[in-house]
Order: sequence, then structure tokens, then C-alpha cells
Amino acid sequence: MKLSNIGLIIGREYATRVKKKSFILLTVLTPLLMAALMFIPVLIALYSGEDKQVISIVDNTGLLEGYFEDSGKTHYNFLPVETTQESLKAGFDTFDSSTLIYVSPLDSAGNAAVTAYSKEPLGIDTKSAVEDKISMALRDRKLQQLNIQDFDEIMGKVRSDVRIDAYTLTNEGKEKKDSVEIYMIIAYVLSFLIYMFVAIFGSMVMRGVIEEKTNRIVEVIVSSVSSFELMMGKLIGVALVALTQFAIWIILIGAVMFGLQGVVSSKTAEKMAEVTAAMSESPLPDANVNPVDMGSLGEISSVMDQIAQINIGQILLCFLIYFVLGYLLYAAMFAAVGSAVDNEADTNQLSLPITIPLMIGLFIMLHTFQHPSSQLSVWASLIPFTSPMVMLARIPFGVVPTWQLLLSIFLLIVTFIAIAWASAKIYRVGILTYGKKATFKDLFKWLKYKD
Repeated sequence: MKLSNIGLIIGREYATRVKKKSFILLTVLTPLLMAALMFIPVLIALYSGEDKQVISIVDNTGLLEGYFEDSGKTHYNFLPVETTQESLKAGFDTFDSSTLIYVSPLDSAGNAAVTAYSKEPLGIDTKSAVEDKISMALRDRKLQQLNIQDFDEIMGKVRSDVRIDAYTLTNEGKEKKDSVEIYMIIAYVLSFLIYMFVAIFGSMVMRGVIEEKTNRIVEVIVSSVSSFELMMGKLIGVALVALTQFAIWIILIGAVMFGLQGVVSSKTAEKMAEVTAAMSESPLPDANVNPVDMGSLGEISSVMDQIAQINIGQILLCFLIYFVLGYLLYAAMFAAVGSAVDNEADTNQLSLPITIPLMIGLFIMLHTFQHPSSQLSVWASLIPFTSPMVMLARIPFGVVPTWQLLLSIFLLIVTFIAIAWASAKIYRVGILTYGKKATFKDLFKWLKYKD
């Protein structure tokens, strides 16, 4: 085996694929689309919302006016109780309102029927807000009828809001604040990317082998280099293409995240300034400052802070290690399958034993999100054919001992060497075999051929 020959094959594979327009487009567009899927909902939450609306209410209970306060998005207008339900419907356009609410008189049980009229379907947020306010008004009336002394004070004392601050204790006795939801998101994204890219780039190797075999280019190439050198050159060349894409994606996604964090910080600062200004003028909160918006901004800012505390460098390093090793393991098998057939349609049967472990790893990965330390998760993160997906699903949770991580990587390397050796023997014979659809029996026979 000559390293110079492998280097030539690597250079050829890398240059051929990187110069394609499809590579350039996918490299640029994929991270932008991924970032859009992740962050557009956040930006929508920050900047969008319902247009300012006027809601007119006919209150036949006489209880509601104190419960409906204007906000920056909604103005509530109470109409005379003489307004009938029929006149609301008939003269909708004359009220200059987006929604008309008719509340019936109280029945014997202290309840009221509520009917809403609008030209467009009533927004879920508006509907929920109106329902909550009317329910609160009716509930308070019923409670007041019980004549409980100091009722408001009692309710204030018994009402509690519980929020769990979860911490993980390290082996050194230190505590680390948990962000389970963030861990799950990172674990899902990384492990699914491993699964997707191993399958994509492995199949790319297989299609490349089939194409060269069909065009008879391989006959020219193997006259100058050995079949093993050709196979390894293709595997490493495509791996470098993948790593080039990852490097560009990391830079682009990092830039998008940095920009989003700046937007969130700026928006939070604006809202805080509004609250501060309102509090300086009046002890009561400004009606134009929506507390829901402030809560959402606070949660988004908290998520950004928790992401900043995660050891992103360690996670990216493990991702690269497991991607490269997982890719090499599966790509070697895909290369052997590609060499054994004359067209892509004949690969289905032979590639089934390759895709099944990938699918099993995907299913176990979904279990690992909920149970990262279960026996199934631990064993699957050590078995080489599933470890690239499952181990990446465990690492963000910080539950992987160093010995398990090192053992998993060692087993993956040893298994790759064994699979590469077996695939090379199949590749050597299959790459120059034409006109016969290979079977598993043929592959085992080729494995027994001596060099």
C-alpha cells in the first residue's frame, strides 16, 4: 500500500465533489434553512403579534368591566346593555370593532352564556383571554357570595407557584444546573445529524463506486493503484468533503446564533427600559407593556444563557470523532456493496444489513433522550454499529464516564479496521466483475480469496 497513491485518490475525490455546484448550494443553503427552522419561531415571538384590535362587549352581568383592561394590542369597549344580540349581528360594521362579545344575564347557577361575532375566525389567544377574564369575574362573584371573611388575604396565602431548580452533582461534589430540555434538543439534533449524514455520505460512496464501475473508469484507475488504495482514497476523500461542509456550517450557524442572541438582548433591553420608565412615572405597571412579552423574552434570554454554559467545544469534538468513525465504518460496507453490483437498483438486497443497524441506532436514540443512563442506552453506546448515534444522544446530558467514551471509540476503531479489511477483499473482486448480480453467497466466497 502506497500512501502517495491514496493521497492522489483523496485529492481527486475531494476536488471533483467540492467543485460541483450542488455541493456549493447545499453547503450554503442547508445551515441557513436549519437556522431558519430553529430561530424563525423565536423571531416571530419577538416581533410579531396580532394587529391592534377593538373588542366591544355587551355585559348583561354587570360584573366584567373591571376585569377587562386595555393593553398595547387590544382596546375593550363596553356597549350599552340595551344592545340586543340580534342588533349586534345585524349592525356589525357600524360598531367599528374587530370582535363583538355578547354576555347573557346570569342564570340561577350564576353562570352566563358568551357569544362572539367576528368577520374572521377568532384568534386562539383572544378567545382564551376573554374566556379567562369572564370566568374569573364569575368565580369571584360566587366566592363573594360565600361571605368568607378576609377571602382575598386567604387566597393570597394559599396560592403557590412551584418551579424546580434542578442540579446535577458531579463526582467532585460540585453542582451543575440542569437544562434537560436544552440537553434533549442538542442530543436530538446531533445524533440525528450523525444518522442522516452517515447514511447520505455512505450512499454517496456507493453511488460513486457504481458510477466508476459502469463507466469502466475503474479499469483505468486500478491499473495504476491497488483496489484497497482506491477504496480507502474514496472513503477519506468523501470524509474530507463532509468535514469541509461541517466546518462551513459551524461558522454560518455560529454567526446566526450570535446575531440572534444580539437581537434577543436588544429586545429585552428595550422592554426593560419601557418597564423602568413606566415604573418611574407610576407605581402601577404600564398597560402598554405586555407581561407575556416580557416573560417570553426572559425565557428566551435564559435559554441563551444556558446554552452558553454548555461545553460546546467538547460536544463538537465528540461529534466529529463519532461522525468520522461512524462514516468510515458504514462507508466501507457501502463501498463493498457498490463494487458488487452493476447498477443502483441491485443494491437494495445487499444494503439491507447495513441500513438495519442504522435504523436500530435511530430507534434506541429516541429512547436515550428519556433514559440516557439506562442499560439499553449504555450498551448501545458501546456497540460500534449503534454507538455513533446513541453516544451522541448521551453526551449532552453529562452522564457518560470517561472510560465508556474511550471504550466506545476504541471499539469503533477496531471494528472499522476489521470491516475495512473485509470490504477491501470484496471490493478487490467485485470492482472488476460485470454482468452478474452478486448474492451474499458470492460476497462470502470473495472474502475467502487469497491476496
